[in-house]
Amino acid sequence: VQLQASGGGLVQAGDSLRLSCAASGRTFSSYAMGWFRQAPGKEREFVATITWSGGSTFYADSVKGRFSISRDNAKNMVYLHMNSLKPEDTAVYYCAVAKSSGGYYPSSYDYWGQGTLVTVSS
Repeated sequence: VQLQASGGGLVQAGDSLRLSCAASGRTFSSYAMGWFRQAPGKEREFVATITWSGGSTFYADSVKGRFSISRDNAKNMVYLHMNSLKPEDTAVYYCAVAKSSGGYYPSSYDYWGQGTLVTVSS
């Protein structure tokens, strides 16, 4: 499985942004997907995850109510819709595939995209 994240950029606080992750591979629809982020000097942290069917989603407390993860298995795409962005959301955002059930830890994911930078100015 190969992943390509896109959609990052420079925005102002309060703005919205949608990140996309294009996945290759025939079994994409069988896997859970997740978004993580890593700010400079910090560890990679969980943002959101979605089950293979899209029926269940989970979020970090820091983004709950502002971010939304979705997927389109027909297009092999996963999205992260980000609203009410804050300067503390500034980070490189990574999409990842979990061959098992996914979860909150990077070690639960098997494949990673290259990341897309989101910068939120105050």
